Amino acid sequence: MVKVDLNCDMGESFALYELGNDEEMMKYITSANIACGFHAGDPSVMRKTIELAKEHGVAIGAHPGFPDLLGFGRRYMTCTAREVKDYITYQTGALREFARAADAEIQHCKPHGALFMKAMEDKEIARAVLEAIHDINPDTIVFALNNSEVWEQANQMGIPVALETYSDREHTENGSIVLTRKGSAIQDYNEMAQRVVRMVKEGKVTTHDGKEASLKAQTVCIHGDTPGAPALAKAIVQALKDNDVQIVPIREII
Repeated sequence: MVKVDLNCDMGESFALYELGNDEEMMKYITSANIACGFHAGDPSVMRKTIELAKEHGVAIGAHPGFPDLLGFGRRYMTCTAREVKDYITYQTGALREFARAADAEIQHCKPHGALFMKAMEDKEIARAVLEAIHDINPDTIVFALNNSEVWEQANQMGIPVALETYSDREHTENGSIVLTRKGSAIQDYNEMAQRVVRMVKEGKVTTHDGKEASLKAQTVCIHGDTPGAPALAKAIVQALKDNDVQIVPIREII
């Protein structure tokens, strides 16, 4: 049977500001990417999100980003590789301690937003991210785009890596993604769910400019702050089950 992991960026509320519907999304996913305080989240939100993930049997992952609360980590920053490595270490280390306090472990790490995209394209930054994660725990799985520097460097370094695609973002011909969403809300949940099924079972996707691209989908992201995310997640889960795809944490695939 074909297997896939469903992941979601979570724990992105901050103090009095609420973002996403973590409790509802936990019903549908198998891996949670939890913000670590730099682009979103705060200590209390980190703790609560870990507890929520544990309650639902969802695997825990770190979601570190650039120190950019105002821009939600989606603005590119000029940083050295050493600085990036320190950012990853600091944030993942903080989340790890909350996980330990809850008698849980960190399964994976997925950088956020602009840091994620920069690492996918820049060999030096990719290695900085991977070295930081490896130094914390060499068994931690790193999420990467198809044909990215993180994918290439992780394989060279012997670091476990999972290929990620997206349910609610447009893909490019080389397997990357368009960082800014196309449109503000989802119009057709079933259509998007079938796109996920095709990525998982056929390794194909229609790109943002109408071309056909080949990719591998070991884990599929559903952004928790996308309008209608729970409805999309529900549709994806049903479509995958209808097509004999088993939904499991990424640790059971890698």
